[in-house]
Amino acid sequence: MSTPRQHVTASGGSGAAPGPHAGSPHDPVPLWNIANILTVGRIALVPVFLVLLFVGDGHDIGWRLAATGVFAIAAITDRIDGQLARKHGLVTDFGKLADPIADKALIGAALVGLSMLGDLSWWVTGIIAARELGITALRFAVLRHAVIPASRGGKLKTLVQTLAIGVYLLPLPESVAPVAIGLMILAVALTVVTGLDYVVQAIRLRTGVRRSESETARAEDVPRVDVLGVDVAGVDVAGEGAAGEGAAAQDTPGDGRTVGEDAR
Repeated sequence: MSTPRQHVTASGGSGAAPGPHAGSPHDPVPLWNIANILTVGRIALVPVFLVLLFVGDGHDIGWRLAATGVFAIAAITDRIDGQLARKHGLVTDFGKLADPIADKALIGAALVGLSMLGDLSWWVTGIIAARELGITALRFAVLRHAVIPASRGGKLKTLVQTLAIGVYLLPLPESVAPVAIGLMILAVALTVVTGLDYVVQAIRLRTGVRRSESETARAEDVPRVDVLGVDVAGVDVAGEGAAGEGAAAQDTPGDGRTVGEDAR
C-alpha cells in the first residue's frame, strides 16, 4: 500500500506537491540538502564579487564584467535553490531564514560597493540597507514563535533590485543611465512597501501568540469537576452530600432534637 506524501507549502504562499524525493512527516528533511548548499554557496560568492568589483579601481572593463558575472551567478542560484526546495520537499527552517539573508548579503554588498565607487547615491544604499537590516533583526526577534518566510512582494523586490544593480554594474553607455535610475527608484519603492508589510506580519504574529498564551492561562485557572463530583482542588462534593444526608437520617423523630443535642 502506498503511503500519502507530505505537501509542502511554498514560502510565497502557493501550495505545491513535493517531488518524488519528498520525505514523509516522520522522515525529516536533511539540513545539508542541495537547496541549502546553494544558499550557503551564494553567501560565499559575496566576498569574491567584492574583490572583483574593486580590482583596477572598479572601472576596469574586464574586471567589471567578471564581477557582474559572479553577481549574476549568485542571483541565479537564488531562483534555483527555491525551486529545488519546493519541488523536492527540501524546505527547512534554516533555508527559510538563510535564503533571504543570502539575498541581503549579496544586494547589500553590491550597493555599498557601487556607492563607494561613486556610481550610486549613498541615500539609495542607506534606505535599502536600513530596511534589510531591520527586517533581518525582526525575523530573529520572532524566530522562537515562527519563521516569517519571504513573501511574493519581497521576491519581486529582490528581482527588481537585482536587475537595477546589474544595469549599474555593466559598463554601459550613458544613454542607458535613465533606465538604471528608473529601475533603482522602483526598487527603493518596493523595498519600503514590503518592509512595512513584514512589520505588519510580525505584529500580527506576536499578537496571536499573546492571545493564545492568555487563553491557555485562563483555561488552566478554571476549576473543573469530574463526573464523580470531585473537583481539581480535591474536594469531594458527592461525599459532603452523603455525609449531610447521613446526619439528617440520625435525627430523633418526633422530639425535634438532633443526635448532637442528645450527646450534650
